[in-house]
Amino acid sequence: MKVLVVNNAAPFIRGGAEELADHLVRKLNATHGVQAELLRVPFAWAPRERLIDEIVMNQAFQLYNVDRVIGLKFPAYLIPHENKVLWLLHQFRQAYDLDIAGQGHLGDDPDGRAIQGAIHRADDQCFADCRKIFVNSPTTQGRLKKFNGFSSEVLYPPLNDEELFVPGEYGDYIFAGGRVAPGKRQHLLIEAMARTKGGLRLVIAGPPETAEYAAELEALIERLDLKEKVELKFGFHPREDIARWAAGALACAYLPFDEDSVGYVTMEAFACAKAMLTVEDSGGLLEIVSDSTGAVVAPTAQALADGMMRLADPARARKLGAAAKTLWDEKGVTWHETIRRLLA
Repeated sequence: MKVLVVNNAAPFIRGGAEELADHLVRKLNATHGVQAELLRVPFAWAPRERLIDEIVMNQAFQLYNVDRVIGLKFPAYLIPHENKVLWLLHQFRQAYDLDIAGQGHLGDDPDGRAIQGAIHRADDQCFADCRKIFVNSPTTQGRLKKFNGFSSEVLYPPLNDEELFVPGEYGDYIFAGGRVAPGKRQHLLIEAMARTKGGLRLVIAGPPETAEYAAELEALIERLDLKEKVELKFGFHPREDIARWAAGALACAYLPFDEDSVGYVTMEAFACAKAMLTVEDSGGLLEIVSDSTGAVVAPTAQALADGMMRLADPARARKLGAAAKTLWDEKGVTWHETIRRLLA
């Protein structure tokens, strides 16, 4: 079977979806009787009018010598094929829930609403033509049903490089890995650190989405005099380094706004037996992150500081971290089962 995985490509921006696509192709090629390749389609969502061109371009693709297509993200999943399966990581949320939350960029004028309508129609046609629709979490499943009326099956992404993420010692820092962006709210973690006491530190590691946000974080550390308490490790890091920082942390932190799934940062933390600090509007994380496996607080600097201080107790951090690892292990998410379902 020749399988083509299709995903969008925002040049020089890399996150969990890109990691998942690479590992999916690798695992498919390790499956007997399967040949797989990854097709990344360049995608830009600004200016908003460009979205119509993106839709038309992807709908016009013609694929040859392909037995199965696995689509991941908009608009690449619009590429037509008679034997297409979706593993929906998320739709173009600016046309859906983020628009309702006031975080979209399409606008409320007639042109903006027309573009939003075009996205909805393209999605609905694509979903209707698919052989099967999988989603990466109950959160994504709920959005798909609410906005488009389509049913789906939850298929959790397995942990990448699972052999690297194992429990380690409990250090004196909270580790916040992943993409550094306003939507991930690392600035709130820094502001919270200014309100903590004792020797607790914060380590932030990941590629900045923009140079402006990276500079904002650096300036915030300078203004709050936190150079001794907060370390910024900007850039793409080897997976071995990410695993080492997670395994050696006292706890981990991740503050996305309404994340689609539990997220790789969460999975990696739980595999390393680390409690997770997050906030009440972080979405998919809350499926497994609770006060039994970490700390869930309001998205304010003071609430986060209080949560940090609770996790600063080594005995509490160990107990919650052990519960986190047990919960993740019990889910039994494996690449073998994932590939079986995608190819069925």
